[in-house]
Amino acid sequence: MQVMISRSSARQQIEKPGKKKIKKVMGEFKRGTLKIGKSKKKVKNLKQAKAIALSEARRLKKRRKRRS
Repeated sequence: MQVMISRSSARQQIEKPGKKKIKKVMGEFKRGTLKIGKSKKKVKNLKQAKAIALSEARRLKKRRKRRS
């Protein structure tokens, strides 16, 4: 038996500051200035850029919760 999950329910809800962060990171990727962690190598893969953007947005969310 397979369970079907719609795309909209599977997506995470991202708050406004997180959306800004994602937009900023994806802009860096398009300009070619997005770097990977401590190695400072340029990101060449779109999937990698998306993963970095989502992780930074999640980190931002954790910081905001800790301050409150």
